[in-house]
Amino acid sequence: MAVVTPRVFVSHLAGVAVFDPNGDQVGRVRDLVAMLRVGGRPPRLLGLVVEVVSRRRIFLPMTRVTGVESGQVITTGVVNMRRFEQRASETLVLGELLDRRVSLVETGEEATVLDIGIIQLPARRDWEIDKVFVRKGKGGALRRKGEALTVDWSAVTGFSLEEHGQGAENLLATFEQLRPADLASALHHLSPKRRGEVAAALDDDRLADVLEELPEDDRVEIMGKLAEERAADVLEAMDPDDAADLLSELPEEEKERLLGLMRPDDAADVRRLMAYEERTAGGLMTTEPIVLRPDATIADALARVRDPDLSPSLAAQVYVCRPPDETPTGKYLGLVHFQRLLRDPPFTLVSSVADTDLPPLPPGTPLNEVTSYLATYNMVAAPVVDESGSLLGAVTVDDVLDHLLPDDWREAEMHGPPGAAADREGEPDDGR
Repeated sequence: MAVVTPRVFVSHLAGVAVFDPNGDQVGRVRDLVAMLRVGGRPPRLLGLVVEVVSRRRIFLPMTRVTGVESGQVITTGVVNMRRFEQRASETLVLGELLDRRVSLVETGEEATVLDIGIIQLPARRDWEIDKVFVRKGKGGALRRKGEALTVDWSAVTGFSLEEHGQGAENLLATFEQLRPADLASALHHLSPKRRGEVAAALDDDRLADVLEELPEDDRVEIMGKLAEERAADVLEAMDPDDAADLLSELPEEEKERLLGLMRPDDAADVRRLMAYEERTAGGLMTTEPIVLRPDATIADALARVRDPDLSPSLAAQVYVCRPPDETPTGKYLGLVHFQRLLRDPPFTLVSSVADTDLPPLPPGTPLNEVTSYLATYNMVAAPVVDESGSLLGAVTVDDVLDHLLPDDWREAEMHGPPGAAADREGEPDDGR
């Protein structure tokens, strides 16, 4: 009796863990690599794009995949750690085929690709694409109303055509659980055309988070493809210090147009940050730390710290200031670290437990002194106070690291360490 190989739909593979025979995790699936063939023949699946612990993306040939089951992929254990580079003859299944508009051969109707089915050929390690899950009707906001059906690969046409205005809904669905840094890595590895389509499909808050994690060239490219009103909305959703960094990379005229389109309060925060030298406390700080009045209680402070939108470094401490309680504040009185908030009763006033002895940083403090300050006092954030004693913002350790690392550290992290793209000679064959 013939053995029936179960079909796997690629949306179920996105983010799935990859293990070696010993049960050690190698990485996670980020895409699949296929080679389209002429004559309506189903494409051959060449392998998987796997993101390893260092966030480098490597190629895992399907010939070294021994099992795809129960939400995991098992390999033979022989993995080539060379960085994956897409070849001209190759197609990324998640990145380039999902959301593509195709035509049904039999009726000529338009349809949108929602998912792709792959299957292992009997008695071989070869895999191929055999099914396409589509929704009839033209692409756009109303496409969910069309009939959805699964058809053979040969029953559709249009995959080999260059497509303009390709959607991104189904690709995003496969990556919706990714952290912003991981989604940024996914965008970085797409083609510029596809990267722009995916960025356009993200909501403002999600795109803002992703832009903060992308290399400089990628985020400038993406901003250049957005309508100016949308670009301004995204800048408003970014942390002010990150928005200031991004705007500083744009031409002066474009920067001023975008600032003019932003809400006045948001634009004022960004302008204030841009007035300081980049590698100083003022240029590094965020203008949105947790500020509390002296009569606030520890219960009030803990409620503010619980905000899920706060980064861990900003949530590590609160700053006690006289009104107004938005930066620039009234007189800065001191800070309370999160650990102290946990040790005292909830009804205690924050002013009574504030650390008033720790000197704040002037906005002109150079980067090397900011670094020494954080290391000396074992802090993850530091208050920045002007000559009048008003709190201007806080410098966090993550922003300091951004400026201590090489300018291209984000791109280097996504591509792997130097030498990752070394010549293949002496390395295992990648099966392509």
